[in-house]
Amino acid sequence: MLKELNIRNFAIIDELQVTFAGGLNIISGETGAGKSIIIGAVGLLLGDRANADMIRSFEDSAVVEALFDVGGQEKLQREIREMGFVDGEDLVVRRVVSRSGKNRVYINGALAPLSSLAALGESLINICGQHEHQLILNPESHADVLDEFGELLTLRSAYREAYDRYRSLNERRRALEELRRKKEEREDLLRFQMGEISGACVRAGEDAALAEEKKVLANVQRLMDFASAAYETLYGKSGSVLAELRGAAAAVKEIRKIDASLGVAGEDLDEIYYRLEDAAFVLRDYQKRLSFEPAHLEEVDERLELLGRLKRKYGGTLETVLKRQAEAEGELANIASLEEETEVLTREIAREKERVLKAAGDLSVKRRAAAAALEAAVEAEIRTLRMANARFAVIFRDPLTRGGEEQLNEKGADDLEFYLSANVGEEMKPLRGIASGGELSRIMLALKKVLARTGSVGTIVFDEVDSGIGGATAEIVGQKLREVARHHQILCITHLPQIACCGDRHYLVAKRVAGERTNTSVVLLAEEGRQEEIARMLGGVEMTEKTREHAREMLVAARG
Repeated sequence: MLKELNIRNFAIIDELQVTFAGGLNIISGETGAGKSIIIGAVGLLLGDRANADMIRSFEDSAVVEALFDVGGQEKLQREIREMGFVDGEDLVVRRVVSRSGKNRVYINGALAPLSSLAALGESLINICGQHEHQLILNPESHADVLDEFGELLTLRSAYREAYDRYRSLNERRRALEELRRKKEEREDLLRFQMGEISGACVRAGEDAALAEEKKVLANVQRLMDFASAAYETLYGKSGSVLAELRGAAAAVKEIRKIDASLGVAGEDLDEIYYRLEDAAFVLRDYQKRLSFEPAHLEEVDERLELLGRLKRKYGGTLETVLKRQAEAEGELANIASLEEETEVLTREIAREKERVLKAAGDLSVKRRAAAAALEAAVEAEIRTLRMANARFAVIFRDPLTRGGEEQLNEKGADDLEFYLSANVGEEMKPLRGIASGGELSRIMLALKKVLARTGSVGTIVFDEVDSGIGGATAEIVGQKLREVARHHQILCITHLPQIACCGDRHYLVAKRVAGERTNTSVVLLAEEGRQEEIARMLGGVEMTEKTREHAREMLVAARG
C-alpha cells in the first residue's frame, strides 16, 4: 500500500507531500490542475522512462519518492532480499532525474538499477489508465488475465519450464542438422588441414633450431677461418700460447724449488695449460667438421619457408599450428559422432514433447473451466454497470497444435481472445473491435472487480475510469470501486461527483500562481471542503446553495 508520496521540482510541482491510506482515495480537481502530472510521477516509481523535460523550469533535478507498506507481502519481501536490499514492513523507493543525465534510483536507501525498480513496481502499483485500456484490447494479454483469474500462473510456470526445455532441445537438433548439411564440406576442410600439418611433421621449436642452423651454414668460411686462427694461436704454430705456457710452468717449478714462498704453483699453470689444450683440440675438431654444403642450406631455407607458411595460416607460431591440428582431429571426431548424437537427441525430444504437450493440455483444460467462470463473473458485473444485455465470452480458436505440427508458445497451446456483444441482436465480436470508451471503462472495471481477490498488487490507480459514462452508471461505477477497495488500496482520479462521493478520502488537486511561478498542491479535504468540491463538480462555475445541498445529499446517500 502506498503510504506517502513526495514530489519535488517535477513539471509544475515545486514541492508536494501527500499521505494516503487504505480504501478508496478520490483525487479530483480542475482540468489542467496537475492530476496527470501526479500519475506521471508515480509512473517514474514503476520504472517509466525519464527525461530532462520532466524537471521544473530553472531547476537542476527532480525527485520522486514513495513510502510503501509491504507488511504481509512475503513474496515481495523475498524479492527485495534477493535483490540485496534491506527488507522490512516499509519500502522506500526514490527516483532522481537530473539535467546532466546522471539519473539515480534508490531502494531502501541503497543505489539500485532501474530494472530492479521496474521489477518491484509490478507488485506495488497498477495504473489502470489509457495504457492498460490498450493492453486489455490486445489479445496477447487475454491469456494472462484468464490465468490470473483462474489462479493458473503456477501451472503455467511449470508448463513454461517444460516448454523452454523442449525448445532448447529443438534448437540443438536444428544446429546438429545444419552441421550435418555442411558435414562433407567441413570434413574436407578439416582433413586438408590435418594432412597439411601432419604431412609437414611439425615439431615444437623446430623453426628456432633451423634458424640457428641456417646462420651457421651461411657463415661456414668465416667460422673455419676463425677456428683455424684460434687453434694456431693456442697450439699449432711455433711460439704458440701453449708452448710459451709450458715454458712458464717449468720456470715456476724451478723457482719454487729454491723459494717455496712464491704465491704461484706450477700445478696452477699446468691446470690452465690442460684447459687451453682441450679448447685447442675442440677448435681443431670443430674446423674439421665444418664444410660448405649449398644443397643442405637450400633444404634448410625450404623447410623454414614451409614452416613460415603454416605459421601464417594457423596462428603465428608452431605451437598454434600443432594446436590447430589437435582441434581439427577433435572436430572430425565430433562430426563422426553426429549421427549417434542426433539419434539420442531425437529420442530425448520425443520424450520432452510428450511432457510439454501434456502440460499444455492440462493448462488448456483448466483454462476452459476458468473461462466459463470468468464469463459468468464479468457478465454479472457489467450488467450491474448498466449493460444489461451485454454478453462477454472467452473464445478459444483452433489450438496451436493443429495439423499435428506443434506450434506452442510460452503461454501454452491456446489461441484465445475476449469477445463482447454490448446490445441485443448483435453477434459476439472481438473486444478490440467494438468497445466504445464507456464500454471499455466498464469492462476494465468489471475485470478489476473479478480479479480483485486474486491480484497481488497492493495499489491500483484508476485514471480515466469515468471515460464515456455518467449519471446512474457513474454511481454504480463508484460502488464497484468501493468494492474493489476492500481488497486493494485504490487511487481514483475522476471528474464525476457520483464516483467522488463513494471515496473513503477525497484529495483536491489545485494549481495556483505565487509570484511568477505556477505550482500544484494536493489537499486532503475535510467534510466541508469535500462538500464544496462535490458541489463544484456538480455545478461548475455557478455555485448555489441548492448545488451544495445536492452535494450533501449525495455524500449521505453514498455512505448509506
